[in-house]
Amino acid sequence: MKLKTLVAAALMTAVAAPAFAEGFYVVQDAKTKKCTITETKPTTTETAVVSGDTVYKTRAEAETGMKTVKVCTSN
Repeated sequence: MKLKTLVAAALMTAVAAPAFAEGFYVVQDAKTKKCTITETKPTTTETAVVSGDTVYKTRAEAETGMKTVKVCTSN
């Protein structure tokens, strides 16, 4: 019984963990065309993710990634 409970808890943790994973996104303001880094994926049309499907694990990775995004470097 304990083994089943342990396996079930491990499985639930493995499935739920990505939903709680913190990430950083490179986004661009639609009006100003300025790129910034956010911890949440934009849900409005005022900002858009410009790094494709990439979710960076750290702010430093996002800053490095922002330097490679063409729309961010042309400003």
